[in-house]
Amino acid sequence: MAFDTGRVGGWALKAFLGLVLLVLLAVGAWTWFSLSWAYSEGERAGTLQKFSKKGWLCKTYEGELALYVVGGVAPQIWYFSTRDQELAKQLSGAVGQNIQLHYTEHRGIPSNCFAETSYLAQGFRIVRDLGSVAQPAPQPAK
Repeated sequence: MAFDTGRVGGWALKAFLGLVLLVLLAVGAWTWFSLSWAYSEGERAGTLQKFSKKGWLCKTYEGELALYVVGGVAPQIWYFSTRDQELAKQLSGAVGQNIQLHYTEHRGIPSNCFAETSYLAQGFRIVRDLGSVAQPAPQPAK
């Protein structure tokens, strides 16, 4: 008894290709959504300690902001990325200076080809004194 394998094989190939296309569309839609929609946004202030373009295949702009809470204590290092080439040039020129950085957080980015962190810098300004950015709350009089 002979079986018609050409017909079944054609159907299976179409189903497989359809499934692959559906997965690619879903990944593309998720990538677009995760890069377009910000989970949160905010400001961080500190000393721009390092800024570089790095990566084996996908080159990304990555930076380190040293957050000093009090003098004499080791800073907390906060890592961020940017996708804006013009902003990357400006940040490269500001290494070693105190800055206030505006960022957006994008959770769920599917690959580090877009950024190594979920925090994407949108802009910054140079500040003279970090104390002027975040003043401590006044203590009530006793």
